[in-house]
Amino acid sequence: MLESKHIYDVIIIGGGHAGAEAACASARIGAKTLLISINLDHLGQMSCNPAIGGIAKGHVVREIDALGGIMARNTESSMIQFRMLNQGKGPAVWSPRAQCDKYFYQQAVKHELENTPNLATHQGMVESFLIEDKRVVGVITQFDDNFYAKAFVICSGTFLSGKLHYGMKTFQGGRAGDPASFGLSAALKEQLNLNLGRLKTGTPQRILASSIDFTKMIKQDSEDFDELFTFFSGNSNPKTTIKNLPCYMVKTTLETADIVKKNLDKAPMYQGKIEGIGTRYCPSFEDKIVRFPHHETHNLYLEPEGEFNSEYYLNGFSTSLPTDIQWQMLRSLPGLEKAEISRYAYAIEYDFVFPDQITRTLSLKTHPNIFLAGQINGTSGYEEAAGQGLVAGMNAAKTAQNKETIELGRDVSYIGVMIDDLVSKNITEPYRLFTSRAEYRLHLRQDCADIRLAPLAYKLGILPRNKLDEFNLYYEKLNEITSTWAKLKINGIPLKEYLKKFQGLLKIEDSFPYELLSLHKSVKTDRRVARQLVIQSHYEGYLEREKMEIEKLKNLESLRIPENFDYSIVKGLKNEARIKLSKFKPSTFAQASRIDGVTPAELTILRVNLKR
Repeated sequence: MLESKHIYDVIIIGGGHAGAEAACASARIGAKTLLISINLDHLGQMSCNPAIGGIAKGHVVREIDALGGIMARNTESSMIQFRMLNQGKGPAVWSPRAQCDKYFYQQAVKHELENTPNLATHQGMVESFLIEDKRVVGVITQFDDNFYAKAFVICSGTFLSGKLHYGMKTFQGGRAGDPASFGLSAALKEQLNLNLGRLKTGTPQRILASSIDFTKMIKQDSEDFDELFTFFSGNSNPKTTIKNLPCYMVKTTLETADIVKKNLDKAPMYQGKIEGIGTRYCPSFEDKIVRFPHHETHNLYLEPEGEFNSEYYLNGFSTSLPTDIQWQMLRSLPGLEKAEISRYAYAIEYDFVFPDQITRTLSLKTHPNIFLAGQINGTSGYEEAAGQGLVAGMNAAKTAQNKETIELGRDVSYIGVMIDDLVSKNITEPYRLFTSRAEYRLHLRQDCADIRLAPLAYKLGILPRNKLDEFNLYYEKLNEITSTWAKLKINGIPLKEYLKKFQGLLKIEDSFPYELLSLHKSVKTDRRVARQLVIQSHYEGYLEREKMEIEKLKNLESLRIPENFDYSIVKGLKNEARIKLSKFKPSTFAQASRIDGVTPAELTILRVNLKR
């Protein structure tokens, strides 16, 4: 008879940003959950950049918060600088970004996981699966412990057969200081028959603050903004005390580029030592020099690693060149002529699962009780990983409870855009989310994530009642004004027309329309409500037009494609379309329409066959 402590509803493999959200989401739904991690002291570790948010990424963090997740409030707890990016553009592309104390953030995540009901943590390395009647029923660790569950979420990050590169020197590892996982990688291939590929990413040096001359750099201060990451009050996590540590910008020199050019023969990615494909949007510095020779200089950013940490992260200077060359490169930079490296830069390559093998619920097509989240699906970034983790954890819990799983659509969230992209496109390089990937950016603004997702999250069981009540109070204020604003006037001007002059900005205290505070006797208007009113009035026509497009998308999404639909019997499909449709197995007609290589004429043929 099995010991009860080894039987769970859901097992999460990996304790990074995907694993943390997956575990908490599963537990919030009521599933008995176990998180297994190689090192419990490294839960939620920021392996690379000590920051959360950024272009589109900040939108995802807001969505995670609206769905009851933990990343937003842990970011605010550990925040040492905040900026709202893209304020010179429209509100659709505003993106919150925070520098975090990396150790404080990690401890906040650990505290969250260890104090969440229905959730246990265990230190160990999963090496293989227990399979009965072709269904995975458990996992085996390096200690030969057997842990059983009804559903599983794999959040392995960069640990699958991970290899670190410092010039021509290579070391096994999931990241510097942690071992790689070879057994799990082999099990995915040999036991589950999955198709794996190889990707590459990297990280720059960490520099001691005492060795930096900041006077030669451009200072970037924190911004004062009234809306940060979480929509909800009552964050009980301990908080950092300093919230305005500056960052610094420095430009590389011609000497820096010359050092790289002279040493490309020592770069592993140019000598065939690295098999994995690197990210296009965050390349190594040597890749920048090769790909953009017309750029004489490049911007780098020195970012503090923490409130009580004397290390700085050199954003934009990732490299896999040998350590002696790293010293030369670093000391060619203004203000870093005497810099001391505390940790070397390196490249890491790792295995991932080609995401055409998963569905939009993030379950494997061949093993519906196994879910994948994070870099194992070919993505990059803490935020992308966390968003997937929340969806995977929620759906794993629902699978364990024999309930219907959920797909987030492209029309309701950036998380839905990302997942749909992953399962509909050929992923050959690390995927990064951008606002430009979303068709409905005005509806998917970061400031309205709670409006889009909080009521849904409560229905799904992942947002507590007290948070829904807090959201409802705000939403009632907003609705009370918008339902009557045709009758309301300020200084004799109809409210909509009055609000349009603010152009959706309301960034600083001076721009706040104080007249709104006494706009309606029964409504105490705050800045957040005011900001929504301004945006809705200014972009009303565009929002209505986008809403019509969303309705068209919903009609296409409602046309479901059976899981085992046989495309070989559909006459008129070219071989390319037939092969790709059979490979990706879209769940809806809308998803099929986004697959590269399927023409409008072939979509018409497919639609006719589906209606039959």
